[in-house]
Amino acid sequence: MIIKKTNEPEKRNERFGRDNSGRLVSEFDSKLLGLARVTRVTAGGKHMRFRAVVIVGNKMGKVGVGVSKGLDVQDAVEKSTRQAKKNLIVVPIVRDTIPHEVGAKYGPARILLKPQRQGRGLVAGGTVRAICLLAGIKNISSKVLGRTSNKLNNAQATILALKKLRLRHATAPTQVNS
Repeated sequence: MIIKKTNEPEKRNERFGRDNSGRLVSEFDSKLLGLARVTRVTAGGKHMRFRAVVIVGNKMGKVGVGVSKGLDVQDAVEKSTRQAKKNLIVVPIVRDTIPHEVGAKYGPARILLKPQRQGRGLVAGGTVRAICLLAGIKNISSKVLGRTSNKLNNAQATILALKKLRLRHATAPTQVNS
């Protein structure tokens, strides 16, 4: 039996598809941002669980952050991935960058995002870099201004900043003089 390979792109379902080996592939890429062991102390003793922070994005303008706890690591990661897919936002991208400068504050974390010209690259570190990469932003400059290194707070501040982005409309509303 001879198998011919064609140059046709693989057909994918809206959310899931299959790659060449037949495995299910999600439309979203995900990145584990943080994993922490948290403890709740009660009269009966200590209850240990795991908290996972996950970022998901399709590299075409959709990105989301999810946080969840579970009794084991795998459970926490799966729950936070589902949470992140529920919290997706659409990021307006103009020529591989953001349309304008924007800043946001979440708790003690403050983030400043600036658009950059073509070819400048992703000048961001840590949490902001991961979120911009999964959102599909290729040219951006960022600065974490707050005095915190908490990845969860920085991620939430970055998502708030990306939510504030707006595109200019081509047609301005006209006034009618009566």
